[in-house]
Amino acid sequence: MQKPARERILDASHELMRTIGLARTTTKEIARAADCSEAALYKHFASKEELFVAVLKERLPELGPLLHRLTADPGDRSVEENLTEIARQAVHFYAESFPIAASLYAETRLKRRHDDSMREMGTGPHTPIEGLDTYLRSEREAGRVSPGADTFAAASLLLGACAQRAFAYDSTIGKEPPQPVDEFAAALARTLLNGISRPASDRSR
Repeated sequence: MQKPARERILDASHELMRTIGLARTTTKEIARAADCSEAALYKHFASKEELFVAVLKERLPELGPLLHRLTADPGDRSVEENLTEIARQAVHFYAESFPIAASLYAETRLKRRHDDSMREMGTGPHTPIEGLDTYLRSEREAGRVSPGADTFAAASLLLGACAQRAFAYDSTIGKEPPQPVDEFAAALARTLLNGISRPASDRSR
């Protein structure tokens, strides 16, 4: 049984964006791969940029929903455990999204149009940083992070490291990272917490 048109469009978009890049992927090619018309595609998505955002949200590791969930309720896990899970998801997210978006940087006009569309939709590459900043501020307010911690800088450091790993160890260059993902995520969370965690002497007061 054939999938609904929207699911086929998302699947085709993900595959094309992953294999030939966002810049070279057209709605005509997506519609052909999804076995539907362009008119049908536009019934579900207003633009290629909207499709890109949908692919990030629905086909890539769920970094955004994880950050929203932890901000609303960090649960019983420690800050280190939560940051480790965030780092793990971020590594996979950037590893999958980097090849998709990288081609935009070779097309200045297309990149500008893409950025304008992202602003209109209220999203962009800054969104995960702001989401993690919000989570860390909630932990700071709960007393589990140092009162003087710069949460935005901490969020930028963690996600920047995850994005840099995707850039530096792109699978196409044949160079493997020195640490497996789980080990890297745990080490990154632990290292970050050394700078922002509340001293034990303060926590006991």
